[in-house]
Amino acid sequence: MASKAQLATLMDLARRETDDAAKRLGIALKAVDEAKQKHEMLVGFRDEYQKRFEAAQAAGITPMAYRNFVAFIDKLEVAIRGQLEMIRHAELRSHQEKTAWQSSERKRMSYSTLNDRADAAALKLDNKRDQKAMDEHAARGAYYKR
Repeated sequence: MASKAQLATLMDLARRETDDAAKRLGIALKAVDEAKQKHEMLVGFRDEYQKRFEAAQAAGITPMAYRNFVAFIDKLEVAIRGQLEMIRHAELRSHQEKTAWQSSERKRMSYSTLNDRADAAALKLDNKRDQKAMDEHAARGAYYKR
C-alpha cells in the first residue's frame, strides 16, 4: 500500500501545482485585459484631444498653444505605443502561463489515470479473491453433501 500513498502524495502535489498555475494564468489574463482597457482609454483621450486641437485651430490659436497641443499629442502617441508594448508583453506572459497550466493539468490527469488503474486492478484482485473463496465454499459444500 506504500505505492498507493505515494501516488496520493503525487496527486496532491500535482493538484496544488495545477491550482497555482491556474491562479497565475488568471492574473496574467487580468493583466492583458487591464492593459487593453488602458490602451483604449489612451486612444480615446488622444482622439478627444485631437478634436479639441482641430476645433482650436479652426477658431485660431497662438503659436505657443499650437506647440503645446502638438507636444501633448506626441506624448500621448508615445504613451499609446508604450501601452501596445505592454499589451504584447502581457499576452506573451498569459500564453506562457497557459502553457504551464496545461502542462500541470496533463501531469495531474496522468496521476489520476494511474490512480484509477490502480483502483481498478485492486478491485479486480478483490473480485478474484471473492470468487475463489465462493468457489472453495461451494466445492466444500458439494464435497460434504456426498
